[in-house]
Amino acid sequence: MSCYLFDFDGTLVDSMPTFGGMMLRILDECGAEYPSNIIKTITPLGFAGTARYFIGMGVKKSEAELLSLMYKYAYEAYSNTIEAKPTVKETLEKLKAMGHSLNVLTASPHSNLDVCLKRVGLYDLFDNVWSCDDFGTTKANPEIYLLAAEKMGVPHSEVIFLDDNIDADRTAKSAGLKVIGVYDDSSSEYEDDFRTLCDGYIKEMRELLSISI
Repeated sequence: MSCYLFDFDGTLVDSMPTFGGMMLRILDECGAEYPSNIIKTITPLGFAGTARYFIGMGVKKSEAELLSLMYKYAYEAYSNTIEAKPTVKETLEKLKAMGHSLNVLTASPHSNLDVCLKRVGLYDLFDNVWSCDDFGTTKANPEIYLLAAEKMGVPHSEVIFLDDNIDADRTAKSAGLKVIGVYDDSSSEYEDDFRTLCDGYIKEMRELLSISI
């Protein structure tokens, strides 16, 4: 049996355009200047971490005000329009039938995560569905991967982590996990980095069935 730990946004569901557009909308509404790669930077931070990052950039809103905007803009999309990426459901169903443990670790809050996974028919395939909020830290902290492995009851070196974000993959790798990079349009420019860093790299989820690490 293998123990898989999946990212959510950009890995299981095609939500990165929504996430990125939402965050840029908030920055634009606040009149903030930001670098072109800011979405890559904030993706592993979760909503609360992103709010604090925005404040550190000089955005003149409180953390509570920023979180309120994020939840407002995100909920409608996650509950109504965001769909699973191609071949995700059938691949997870095959892995589950083979007896593997499937788990989620994401920066998204449960208010978006759970409703979306249930709507697209994925929620019940997982043994654990975790938001970074459950651990009180972010995927930029290596400790979160060790804590997740502990909760799953397996050595962290046996966990196979999948994420479309190069920074999250790098951090998970530094924590000693096996790592498979996942293609997403939002991170396509880092394909060479994924292939160099990770133990595997997939363009579509069904390719996971043929990877042995």
